[in-house]
Amino acid sequence: MLDIYKIDGTTHYVHDSNKPLLLNPNYFPDFQEKLTEFKELIIRLVNNKTGATFVHFGDGDYFFHKQQSVGSASVGKRALSVPYNQININRFINGWKACDYQCVEYLEVNAKDKMNKLYPNIVPKTIPTEFLYGLTLNKWFFKTFKGKVGLIGSNNKLNVIKELMKRKVYQDYIGLEKFNDYIIIPEKFACDNLDNTINIVKKQLELANPNTQVYLYGVGHVKSGLIHELPKIKNAVYLDVGAAIDAIAGLIEPERPYALGWCNHRLKNYNYSHIDLLQYRVNEDQNLKIIE
Repeated sequence: MLDIYKIDGTTHYVHDSNKPLLLNPNYFPDFQEKLTEFKELIIRLVNNKTGATFVHFGDGDYFFHKQQSVGSASVGKRALSVPYNQININRFINGWKACDYQCVEYLEVNAKDKMNKLYPNIVPKTIPTEFLYGLTLNKWFFKTFKGKVGLIGSNNKLNVIKELMKRKVYQDYIGLEKFNDYIIIPEKFACDNLDNTINIVKKQLELANPNTQVYLYGVGHVKSGLIHELPKIKNAVYLDVGAAIDAIAGLIEPERPYALGWCNHRLKNYNYSHIDLLQYRVNEDQNLKIIE
């Protein structure tokens, strides 16, 4: 890939399909400028104590919003167990639009095209999701907002992170002694009953650390109906880092955006059998560190 598409402190695996973008200096010539602007925006929001929500749109979200049982949006797989006609999809669609900033992968072929099919007026205003991935995987969020960072995700993955954070070797790796909060959502089928999921998160945020000003989250498709509600409950900046939550849990696939240089830390005696590993294959991980 060209230097203009690199993010300091990370290494990016270049898929063949994306080479035409990553080797084209005219595709996104202001990538670095926009990255700097994004960092300045987050710092400004936090310093001004302005609540804000950033939400990603990916392949799975396209199918979820279209109510098509495909991939992660498949009924019975992860997001919902009931047919789409038993949920109010408009609450999710309108909730996603109600977020302050929509994000999409710019360096992934066809990603913006899929969003454009559903929301053409939003695409020009989007933020590259690569910024959210990269600034998690190079630990910029941790360093910049040390003492102010919480996580939102599934119980099983957050429990792994809690255990990892008890080890100084891992604290040293990510540059934090602790995360302020661990806000959990149901492991599966959080979209079945949106009100219930909102209430689960609401109760936790009402008791959360008052110093937490930044939440990194990866919650699946329920984000579309959930995230825009959260600043009303607790004033903070909510950043959709998606699969980067898996990285913090030591479970990210190296071929994910900007994840090739990330070292997955795995606990030697921890039972991982109940965790949804998505595409991660531990036996093929070339950059893995086992810790006690």
